[in-house]
Amino acid sequence: MKTIGLIGGLFWESSAQYYRLINETVRDRLGGLWSAVSLMHTVNFEEIERFQRLGDWDQAAAVLIDSARRLERGGADFLLICSNTMHRMAHDVEAAVRIPLLHGEFGRLG
Repeated sequence: MKTIGLIGGLFWESSAQYYRLINETVRDRLGGLWSAVSLMHTVNFEEIERFQRLGDWDQAAAVLIDSARRLERGGADFLLICSNTMHRMAHDVEAAVRIPLLHGEFGRLG
């Protein structure tokens, strides 16, 4: 099973929801006690929210890129951003790492 790198902390409730839904999906598809193999790096949402408020999307992207690189070094096979709003920086994150970032409709909740 591949290792999912979850960029979380972009409001912790969203991170928890992504984690829960991913694991429920694995369990439902594979049965038994199966669960996803994953790593999660959480960022400080206070910092991200400040950058959003200021319209400083480059700084917000830098935080996500740092998180993505940490997950890549940690052994993630692909990445997922645990927030619908922050997918606006998906291309910046994707360009900064060598592993795929799932985004668009596939990487979003809702």
